[in-house]
Amino acid sequence: MTDYIKPYNNDPFVGNLATPITSSGLTKSFLGNLPAYRRGLSPLLRGVEIGMAHGYFLIGPFDKLGPLRNTEVGLLAGFLSTVGLTVILTTCLAMYGSVSFDQDDSKDSLQTKTGWKQFTAGFLVGTIGSAGFAYLLLLNFPVLQTAGLSLLN
Repeated sequence: MTDYIKPYNNDPFVGNLATPITSSGLTKSFLGNLPAYRRGLSPLLRGVEIGMAHGYFLIGPFDKLGPLRNTEVGLLAGFLSTVGLTVILTTCLAMYGSVSFDQDDSKDSLQTKTGWKQFTAGFLVGTIGSAGFAYLLLLNFPVLQTAGLSLLN
């Protein structure tokens, strides 16, 4: 077992272990393709892509587990709750960026104050846009379901 698990870069003081999973090429390529680490992507597009992923899945728990889940306005309440959480998260991102990035001399444009502002704006637009798209899909799901079933007949 000690042949497979070793300290990262043979430095026991780093606090990270290099295992066959964490140091494999597959894991490194997967993490390298995430929008936060992808090269050549502007901070605005990074924020939009990350926001789209989060907005699309945030509406579900609010819709299905919220206090208005068995009412006619449950889906609308879930959408508005998602928008409210998005505004809170965007405010937190803006506060983090304003205290963390004070110099604009970083290699990565996301690690600058203006880059982080673009990322935050993209996150807000992407999250609300994808939550709205998911809302429209869930609202029209019976219509889409019957249209799909009529194509099979």
